Amino acid sequence: MLPVDCLYRGLSIAPDGIAVEDETRRLTYRELVAKVEALAGAYQAMLPGSQNVIATGGKNTIEHLIAILAIYVSGNIWTALNPRGGPVDNDALIATVEPTLIVADEDMLDRFTPTAAPLVIADPAGGKAPKESVAALVERYAERRAARPVLEPTDLQSIKFTGGSTGRPKAVMLPYRTQNAVIANMLAHFPFTADEVHLCVAPITHAVGTYILPVFAKGGRHVMMRKPVPALVLEALERRGVTLLFLAPTMIYTLLAEPGVAERRYPALRHMIYGAASMPAEKVRAARAVFGPVIETSYGQTEAPQVISAVTAAEYDDERNLASVGRPCIFNRVEIMGPDRAILPPGETGEIVVRGDLVMKGYYRNPEATAAAIIDGWLHTGDVGYRDERGYLFIKDRLKDVVITGGFNVYPADVEGVLVRHPAVYESVVFGVADDKWGERVEAAVQLRPGATAEPAELAAFVKERLGSVKAPKIVHLVEDLPRNHLGKVLRREVRARFDRPERRQAV
Repeated sequence: MLPVDCLYRGLSIAPDGIAVEDETRRLTYRELVAKVEALAGAYQAMLPGSQNVIATGGKNTIEHLIAILAIYVSGNIWTALNPRGGPVDNDALIATVEPTLIVADEDMLDRFTPTAAPLVIADPAGGKAPKESVAALVERYAERRAARPVLEPTDLQSIKFTGGSTGRPKAVMLPYRTQNAVIANMLAHFPFTADEVHLCVAPITHAVGTYILPVFAKGGRHVMMRKPVPALVLEALERRGVTLLFLAPTMIYTLLAEPGVAERRYPALRHMIYGAASMPAEKVRAARAVFGPVIETSYGQTEAPQVISAVTAAEYDDERNLASVGRPCIFNRVEIMGPDRAILPPGETGEIVVRGDLVMKGYYRNPEATAAAIIDGWLHTGDVGYRDERGYLFIKDRLKDVVITGGFNVYPADVEGVLVRHPAVYESVVFGVADDKWGERVEAAVQLRPGATAEPAELAAFVKERLGSVKAPKIVHLVEDLPRNHLGKVLRREVRARFDRPERRQAV
């Protein structure tokens, strides 16, 4: 079975049920599959064989979804461009994977340099489809059905790029077995049903896209949202019967700050899943207070997508789990490993390692990086954490982000979890700065809530009172906004680079 067979399972369950909708249109499963197969046939007519790399870039539209699904059906390899990125980043992605076809929104054409590869427009800027567009190709190949190539579980479904929040993005090869493991883990941990209505807020090219096929497998529906406007998200939750959505923590914070959010009602909502970054326990409590007992999370990374572990809404009823990313999912093994590569017992902190079908095949054309990441079958995540006696996984920080000050390990997440409890703090980043006396000293960059005030010394004292002097920031920087990537994830390396300069390395 290939992952895209989930689409055909949805067709068999509800052929006349709604598979996808946007602001103005609805497609049944029968209609969606017909368009996907027509475009898949077009791909096969344009490109020889299978396992060609096809890049897509665009907003959350029905045409973009069709373009991605058609890549799967045609047996080709999907990679995603960044619709919010600039030419430098997108040209680097294109140079790495050398796509043989590019499908992109018309208003994205200035965000990458044209290549010799044919170009297909997904979303025309003026509303009228040009000759080579998704809509035009679907119409032209309406009578053609794609041939389903014979593929192995180790063949590639996609090449995805790491988020780049800690360095230059790497191209991750994800075979069919990996996506099958994602689907199996999701359906085993989250009780999705046939009446699921999935609001696609964040880009479908990233984490949100991993929910597409599992929802199809149940015969559910996807609602495409072009722009993540907070007021429109809340309206959709209230009025469009949305049961499921995935958000980065930053977007949840933005929703919580919307006027009247606590007075509104979200009757159908069952799964508000967050990921891509950690969320302090205090924020989880706040989200549950507003949206109800529907907050869930999953932990993963591009190299082992989305569901290394997960926490359901019911598990969050237990206060002990608010800071956890859950128990390991069924179809992968997770352990805590020490520097000597010994597996550590519950309660001891080390690197989180993963093995099983969920793990990537490797980094594209980068065997050195692959060998450094996968050792003896274990993917070394670079995340530091521990498991408690119940098997719940807790992430402390990225291995490279641990601050060693005066011989003591300080985990930035611990300090950030305290700072966010201060009523004036919206979000913070804690990092280490080279120091002549301490080796490294703890510093923090803090973004305050709109209209709030606080002094740096006050915030440092707030942490010191709760965590002691070793973990308290020696310096607190108040910033108007923290640098983020296109998914809203804070770029810790950029914050550190701003403040870790040679002239500041004298003892404080």
